[in-house]
Amino acid sequence: MQKQKDYVNNFFKRTLTAGAFVAVLLGATYFSQYSFFALFFIVTILGLWEFYTLSEKGGNTPQKVLGTIAGAFLFASNAFVVFGKYDYRLLVINIPVLLLIFIAELFRKKENPFANLAFTFLGIFYVAFPFSLLNHILTLSGTYSYEVLFGCWFILWCNDSGAYLAGSAFGKNKLFPRVSPGKSWEGSIGGAIIAYIIAFIISGWYTSISRTDWYVIAGILVVIGTLGDLVESLYKRSLGVKDSGTLLPGHGGILDRFDSLLMAIPFVFTYLVLVHR
Repeated sequence: MQKQKDYVNNFFKRTLTAGAFVAVLLGATYFSQYSFFALFFIVTILGLWEFYTLSEKGGNTPQKVLGTIAGAFLFASNAFVVFGKYDYRLLVINIPVLLLIFIAELFRKKENPFANLAFTFLGIFYVAFPFSLLNHILTLSGTYSYEVLFGCWFILWCNDSGAYLAGSAFGKNKLFPRVSPGKSWEGSIGGAIIAYIIAFIISGWYTSISRTDWYVIAGILVVIGTLGDLVESLYKRSLGVKDSGTLLPGHGGILDRFDSLLMAIPFVFTYLVLVHR
């Protein structure tokens, strides 16, 4: 009886958190470039801090403060440039900011300094760099447009939901049991089918890119997004933790919610730039 009650409570907790998460994400992106910037500037900072806190569980001592500041500046400078507030020369400041991390390590007197440097830079590359690219995707057409990013989120969410439902109903063959025992090939195929149905539907709504582009993006999101999920699972498994954090009740942390996006967005951005520029 208690187990059933806990399941119901957890279900409602997850549902409320998911609803609030989606509403804030879509609302901030839809409203304006400034609300998008404010939200993802905070998300970048929280994600970096979460990554560095996780890495400490493995006995590492990354430069949490300086790494978070450098990653936040990387995101902000890209936003200011693509939103037309400053010219591209602002991005050059990222070079000395990042190199200061090497100098700072000289004065920390910590063990394994280059492992600490590696985890500091890994956090910036894994978290701040993909989030920074979102700014460019939003302005790829020359003006601020939420269409492509909305489409990517819808496809990713439906892929995840479809994979969960198909895996629960038909899953027998494990996709990557060493890293994530719960994922199955059947679930992945089910998720991919749903993702392509959604790509077909939204290609009629969001016409700033072609239907073929949406199909290619769906393929990227399904394949690379799934691998991104597995990469984060590998990281957590290596540290012996279940969730990356506790910020989102019932859903874990920032990295748990954005793991697929973090890996897939650089691929989507590369495709869009090569095809449309």
